[in-house]
Amino acid sequence: MNIHIITVVPELLESPFNHSILKRAKEKGILQIQVHNLRKWAINKHGQVDDYQYGGGAGMVLLCQPLANAIDELQKEKKFDEIIYVTPDGNTFNQKTANQLSLKENILIICGHYKGIDQRIRTLYVTKEISVGDFVLSGGELAAAIIVDAVGRLIPGVLNDETSALTDSFQDNLLAPPVYTRPADFRGLKVPEILLQGDLKKVEEWRYEQAVEYTQQKRPDLLKDI
Repeated sequence: MNIHIITVVPELLESPFNHSILKRAKEKGILQIQVHNLRKWAINKHGQVDDYQYGGGAGMVLLCQPLANAIDELQKEKKFDEIIYVTPDGNTFNQKTANQLSLKENILIICGHYKGIDQRIRTLYVTKEISVGDFVLSGGELAAAIIVDAVGRLIPGVLNDETSALTDSFQDNLLAPPVYTRPADFRGLKVPEILLQGDLKKVEEWRYEQAVEYTQQKRPDLLKDI
């Protein structure tokens, strides 16, 4: 998979993609992540990529021309399956969307900043608008990192044990069951006996029951689709 990201602050994305699972995915050649500084396509020598909004009001808006030039140039190299704009008014990101995106080959993510991007870029180029929650961030970079991490770990070969992703929370609309490791007795709290008996079939049945119970307690809204 190839993921391209357009941003005005590429430094914010250096750490998330250079550690842990995503770092290993890149080293294996399974996932390619390229971060592009929008100022490369600035409209003048001062690196300008934003301007005041028409109609007045606080906050700057990312200009059409730099974004259009950036997208056009990148599209000459490859056709993007999705051009995503991360924005508070987009569709809320969830595991279903992550699963769908993990099947794509080429994705472009546009990170807004300041007051956002000119609406005409959304109309002309964007195929999917995504929000990571009902709150506002300083820019789209952290949201983009969340999307890349959630999608990247689903790509075959990224995780050492590919079945791990299948048992994560929100797969099959259930929260993950509780997990335990050594010691078997910690401050009087013991690991459930069924996990110590070695009967894999019974363990899986217990985990499913626990997942349903957890979901009923914490997120009953998820069960309406089961």
